[in-house]
Amino acid sequence: MKCFAVCRRPLLKTSHLFAAFLFILLQSCMEDKGKNIPDVSHISVSLNVERFDQALFSLDTNAIASGMNDLNSKYPAFTKLYFENVMGVPVGKLTEAQFQEAVKGLISHPGIRAIYDTCQIVYGNLEAEKAALQEAFQFYKYYFPEQAVPTIYTFISEYTYAAFVADDNILAMGLDFGLGADYPHYNPQFFPRYIRRSMDKDHMPKLVLDALVDDMVGNQNGNRLLDMMIHNGKKLYILDALLPRTPDSIKLSYTPAQVEWCENNEAQMWAHFLSNNLLYSTEMNDIRKLVDYSPNSPGMPPEAPGRTANWIGWQIVKSYMKRHPDLPLEKLIEAKDAQQLLELARYKPRR
Repeated sequence: MKCFAVCRRPLLKTSHLFAAFLFILLQSCMEDKGKNIPDVSHISVSLNVERFDQALFSLDTNAIASGMNDLNSKYPAFTKLYFENVMGVPVGKLTEAQFQEAVKGLISHPGIRAIYDTCQIVYGNLEAEKAALQEAFQFYKYYFPEQAVPTIYTFISEYTYAAFVADDNILAMGLDFGLGADYPHYNPQFFPRYIRRSMDKDHMPKLVLDALVDDMVGNQNGNRLLDMMIHNGKKLYILDALLPRTPDSIKLSYTPAQVEWCENNEAQMWAHFLSNNLLYSTEMNDIRKLVDYSPNSPGMPPEAPGRTANWIGWQIVKSYMKRHPDLPLEKLIEAKDAQQLLELARYKPRR
């Protein structure tokens, strides 16, 4: 993310005083927010980011056979996964010649080629994204020391997959989901403005880690609003642990004003859920916009963003973890009973 990259840039000697002041100010802000960020500088992480997109689109269309042999040799698991599951090429039903022709057509298609070219402009060296993910996986190893660090593969899918986890320790990053809110080829029918505003470089590390956290936490138990909000609150809590320096607006895909609105109206939101008997509702028509991407939350003022139940769920999980400070994050993931977690959290919204 831009902020992270700037913070890691070496400072000139003449700026030491300003840097010291900025550090104190940032530390103060963190303390005000109750953050206790562990020191992970000693944790060694070898993060491997494979530019599959570049390897694929740099193939010589006059020598597809040898190029595909090289690609398969270098990325055997991801190559098969990409063509069959991401791009929908029925590899097993095609002859070798037909498959090579399909690959040639894919990388020569003007529309897809234009997407790739834009990705190279926006994500030429991935320097900022690698830096953010490098630190995120240091936190990952701090909280989950037994877990292996996945290999990250970059790809484009013509706006089909943003990010995903697969076998063989694969974590895939869809670069065409981060080309900027004003990128002209995002169809507003599928990507309305409230979605597009988070489809940029600043959100890319969060987008990738969303897929990792989703896979770690697994499926929710139950279909009540309470089950969903606690489940999603746990995911936000873990995401926050991996990206503690990232603004909440990015973690939530909110605007800063929307984050502020939630912070200022926490008690009112909680009262709304209680007074309208929503916590134990299973009627998706009533609760969908409270947990899924939406421009607003029904029954609340127009300033209220969508997914407000997830934000409240995050606050409940924070309260629970504050009362259980020695609980490993693995145990939080295993806590599947939303009702019990709510009761143990003894959550009291800020007024």
